[in-house]
Amino acid sequence: MHRFKHSLLHPRFGPSFNIPIRFNHDHSLSDIGSMASRLRSRSVIRFSGPDTLKFLQGLVTNDVRRLGEPVGNAERISNVPTPNMSFATVPPMYAALLTPQGRFLYDFFLYRPSRSEERVDPTGSAPGSDPNGEFELFADVDSQALDDILRTLKRYRLRSKVTIENVAEDFSCWQRYGNNLSSKCASGEDPEGVAIGWGSGTDLAATSSSQGNEHGWQWFRDPRLEILGYRGIFPSTTEAPLVGADKETHEDNYLLWRLEKGVAEGSTEIPKGEAIPLEYNLEGLNAISFDKGCYVGQELVARTHHRGVIRKRVLPLKFLSSCGKVEDQRVVSGSEVLNAETGKKIGTVTTALACQGLGLLRLEEALKQPNTLTVQGQVDVKVEAIKPNWWPLEWFQENQQIAVA
Repeated sequence: MHRFKHSLLHPRFGPSFNIPIRFNHDHSLSDIGSMASRLRSRSVIRFSGPDTLKFLQGLVTNDVRRLGEPVGNAERISNVPTPNMSFATVPPMYAALLTPQGRFLYDFFLYRPSRSEERVDPTGSAPGSDPNGEFELFADVDSQALDDILRTLKRYRLRSKVTIENVAEDFSCWQRYGNNLSSKCASGEDPEGVAIGWGSGTDLAATSSSQGNEHGWQWFRDPRLEILGYRGIFPSTTEAPLVGADKETHEDNYLLWRLEKGVAEGSTEIPKGEAIPLEYNLEGLNAISFDKGCYVGQELVARTHHRGVIRKRVLPLKFLSSCGKVEDQRVVSGSEVLNAETGKKIGTVTTALACQGLGLLRLEEALKQPNTLTVQGQVDVKVEAIKPNWWPLEWFQENQQIAVA
């Protein structure tokens, strides 16, 4: 397949790199169809060895023991004997590595590749052999911090029997997203994969093979939020399934998709060594287990969760002119957000692209109506803070408690 040369494109350009995305009246991406982006901001590392789970369990915020459990009925089961594809899979997991003081360092998407005993053999009739093969996990991590991540992990390794390898040249990270991928389907089902077939029926073999490739790699629901779409890692030498030239688009569009949902990702958007995980909503993104036992930085996270009130959180932002029109490329990361009436600083823009962004803001003032927020030094730019639909109700109750106090 012919590939277009990637360059830094204006975010309004979407699939095929030359067809403008049809923004709706409020300049959002909520009405677009499915797209896919190769995430060049993410790289892949590989863990292997008998101590892999034990090593990660004492290090990251989520309970990685689930990745080592036998596949049960709760996991997605394939209904068809497609050669080399798993008849059962373990979903990926989102987690973070913290400093001993409980501050964010790096985030990880952890994948357990299907084992040979979980795959159908080339005849399509039975699982493969070698159930005692080497245990391994793959992690999708921030490319800009890749070297630091490897050094940090190896520093913690000590005498653990685990090998940590950089396989960024061999694998690529991909994300599929868009409005029609957020539709309600049975758990684990892919709306586009389910649609493959003849007439009103579904070709189950085609459905299964469309979601993975001949090496056994496949798409998974994003472990953070269903509305984010599908995520996967695939060999760099092969095409990701269900991605055609008309759907592959610049990674900036995936960033815009995340900004609309209020989801930060990577150490460039979640400040390394500074961010408090709960302020960046990591518990709502399924990155933290509060009953797994000890891990690096657990004390602050547990104490804040059980006793504290989160006064600041990351919110999606929209930048508007004084007349209500969107303002493209006028606000940069690090800009201070002010209450226009009092001149008081209520937070900071952490990420900005086009007319959208993320901001770490004080909830009491950010969500107060009417909205009177602006950017320091740009009084003609209004800032609209938006309440994400996926936020748990108790987060709003916390905000109400703050206001009452």
